[in-house]
Amino acid sequence: ATAAAAAVAASSAPQSALAAPEILNTSNGVKYAITKPAAKGAVVPQKGDIVAIEYTGYLTSGQIFDATHSEGKKNALLFKLGSDVVIPGLNDVISYMAVGEKVQAIIPPSLAFGDEGICIESGECLIKPGSTLVYDVLLKKSSIPPP
Repeated sequence: ATAAAAAVAASSAPQSALAAPEILNTSNGVKYAITKPAAKGAVVPQKGDIVAIEYTGYLTSGQIFDATHSEGKKNALLFKLGSDVVIPGLNDVISYMAVGEKVQAIIPPSLAFGDEGICIESGECLIKPGSTLVYDVLLKKSSIPPP
């Protein structure tokens, strides 16, 4: 009886915790997975809204190249959604997010730093030309801009 009860309990256990996250796509080609869903009814920002995000940017090798919470940085990044303060891929994926949601986004070179990368005059590059980037992004806040 104990074995039968264990078998029934195991078969009724939720399997979603073991499932891989669903990979979504923006209309511009950013692939992303929701790693922390937003609360029901959370605000989705519109172009022109002021948003606050926390993020970590990685190369595909896993090396971190930037983060809002790295040493010396304790604040979220505030910017107008749709502006050129961030790369186009971040604007794109954030426009699909709701406040409180966390995603991991894979941003193609065309929506990141393209064929230029981030290089200094000596030719050394923090982000090589043609690099695909990975970002963990948390949308903390969104508000309409003042008139």
